[in-house]
Amino acid sequence: MRDGVQLATDVYLPNNWTLGEKLPVVLERTPYDKTAQSRSEINRDGHELNRSEIAQVFNDIGIIVIYQDCRGRYASEGVFTKYLNEAEDGYDTLVWIGEQPWFNGDVGTMGLSYAAHTQLAVACMNPPYLKTMVLDSGGFHNAYQCGIRQGGAFELKQLTWAFKQAQNSPQAKASSIINEALQAQNIHDWFAKTPWLKGHSPVSSVPEYENYLLEQWQHGNFDEFWKKIGIYALGYFDQIPDIPVLCMSSWYDAYVSSTLDNYKALYSEKTAEQELIMGPWLHGDRNIAHSGDVHFGKSAFFDGNVAPTWLDYRVQWFKRHLLGEQQAKQSSVKIFVMGGGSGNKNTEGRLDHGGFWLNDNQWPPSGTKPEIWYCSKNMQLIDNIPSSAELRLIANPNHPVPTIGGSITSGKPVYIGGAFDQRERSDFFGTDGTNQPLSARQDILCFQSEPLENDILVAGEIEVKVWLVSNAPDCDITVKLLDVYPPSNDYPEGFSMNLTDGIMRARYRNSWENPELMTGEPVCLTVKPFATANLFKKGHRIRLDIAGSNFPHFDCNPNSGEPEGQARVKRIAENRIFVGGDKATQICLQVKRYVTQ
Repeated sequence: MRDGVQLATDVYLPNNWTLGEKLPVVLERTPYDKTAQSRSEINRDGHELNRSEIAQVFNDIGIIVIYQDCRGRYASEGVFTKYLNEAEDGYDTLVWIGEQPWFNGDVGTMGLSYAAHTQLAVACMNPPYLKTMVLDSGGFHNAYQCGIRQGGAFELKQLTWAFKQAQNSPQAKASSIINEALQAQNIHDWFAKTPWLKGHSPVSSVPEYENYLLEQWQHGNFDEFWKKIGIYALGYFDQIPDIPVLCMSSWYDAYVSSTLDNYKALYSEKTAEQELIMGPWLHGDRNIAHSGDVHFGKSAFFDGNVAPTWLDYRVQWFKRHLLGEQQAKQSSVKIFVMGGGSGNKNTEGRLDHGGFWLNDNQWPPSGTKPEIWYCSKNMQLIDNIPSSAELRLIANPNHPVPTIGGSITSGKPVYIGGAFDQRERSDFFGTDGTNQPLSARQDILCFQSEPLENDILVAGEIEVKVWLVSNAPDCDITVKLLDVYPPSNDYPEGFSMNLTDGIMRARYRNSWENPELMTGEPVCLTVKPFATANLFKKGHRIRLDIAGSNFPHFDCNPNSGEPEGQARVKRIAENRIFVGGDKATQICLQVKRYVTQ
């Protein structure tokens, strides 16, 4: 690298390569060990592909494959600072590739999650030789709004990721004392004592991990800190080369909005081919047909539905964009619409929610239109503005609303993502373990429609406006969209399935750059949950939950107005939510209506 640090790099050349022959390259840069099996490279038949096996497939069609350990990880030298070295290190790697005698001048990149972040980071520097990218479940559009923070709140997956990866750090591997100190920590106990402080956290024995983590946590305002290359592609799209990009994610992944925002920006600002794929999976689980306690049917597998295999899809992509092979044109947008199943419990004990692939050339899908649904004082969602009323909502940071699934990755072993019946199950962190529905809590407002008379497709971005007044200087408003099943033999109490959720911290209601505490006057908070695609069947209800926390998905607001990530005082916020009249709390959905026979 430009500073003399050496990054460990494996180059896979075709067996029949001859001296002087120049070929294109596919590059993957990862912090997860370039020699290790990737957890996401699993075919539908259960076969796990190792990196050598993947490289061989590309070698066989005349493409060189390169895997590299990121700075400060595994065999590479240097100090690891999460996300912020990847642009320059990626650029220097491309320059190095350009000096090699076997290189023909064309590079494609690929990789999941962090290995997608590394791709978009280097693209923001307009590097030489880069001809195409495959961004799988990652690539920061704006990490302040998806991936590190969201709606002003801090995503606590950063805590579990730092704790797990610190145990795999060179420092822990080189020192038995550091390793034992990390192994002695109970991460569940530490989650019950947030926020963490410098020198007093489960990763304090590896300072470089603690330093970057607490810096992200405590830096609440949107300023130059968040505009750094590598975590803010939004500010660099004019520098990203005009190249074909495949953006892929899934509805229960942590990078839904980042993926959709990247696709929309590239599609509108570039002339090259852009593709979008959105499945129903958890992070990278493209050949697992269920998410949490919900099954999406055989159509949910990537393999056999979108392409024979995910590897085959990438081979065809790179044949087209690195080898110049002409191929038949396909739909540029492939969206999995959840819903339409029987609603019965399958043999694995999961709800049969079903789903199908929708091929289109635009996002949101053709035929959808915005519809506003209003919250009413009798806890309904209706299509007309109701009369004015106020509803009470308490937010107690010492007893936050627990996270039951959602668009989450890297939360283990504390919490998990996916679709679940929203109940206080004993196997979820922070619940009372009674298995009562979340809707029974006094700190959640649940607004739901009447049973639908016809099927309704909801597919696209979502926006919720919540009007409130609070006795606290700051508070959070969280929202959740649910598909509520009617009672059945398998589910006598019905099944309240979470689709997507979002959060907004009140101090940022007017400005991300210049937060303002509340003064007791009515305010409107705009919450933008991740987009979704779901078919609400006839007889189901659409439900909107509003609460003051979603923990441990997001850090819990102490409601005291103290600086981000440094609160010592927690107080109960007593909020009044306005519905109807000129302060109408509402949700805007992208809808396509059907007439059910």
